[in-house]
Amino acid sequence: MSPLDDTATEELLRTAGLRSTAPRRTVLQVLEDHPHQTAAGVAELLGEAGAGMSRQSLHNVLEDLTRTGVLRSIQPVGSAPRYETKVDDNHHHIVCRECGAVSDVACATGRATCLTPASTPDFAVVEHADITWSGLCVNCAPTTTR
Repeated sequence: MSPLDDTATEELLRTAGLRSTAPRRTVLQVLEDHPHQTAAGVAELLGEAGAGMSRQSLHNVLEDLTRTGVLRSIQPVGSAPRYETKVDDNHHHIVCRECGAVSDVACATGRATCLTPASTPDFAVVEHADITWSGLCVNCAPTTTR
């Protein structure tokens, strides 16, 4: 992915009601470049870039960015939450059940999956559906299935 523009990043944070701090901007850039990371993965990438921060600070940043809709959090079965900057659409995910690799999947057109609930008891607003498929990535699938 391409680097986030500093001005756009600052505007994104301010629009979300957050101060534009160096830790928030750095975490956003890491997740823009490396989507679907766990907190541990983000911490490792920050350390490699010489921008490490305490575990608590990182979790606070991830919580703030997720709570305000700047980040999206998904939690595939058997995985820690994973974070991404792609929040402006209703895409879905496919997860390798062997190595845990995650890829984005665009919404189906034509023969759509169940994206609208049959009923919404006690809910006035329904925002989106989170659909996660599982399978084997090309690196983990046996050569006979390729």
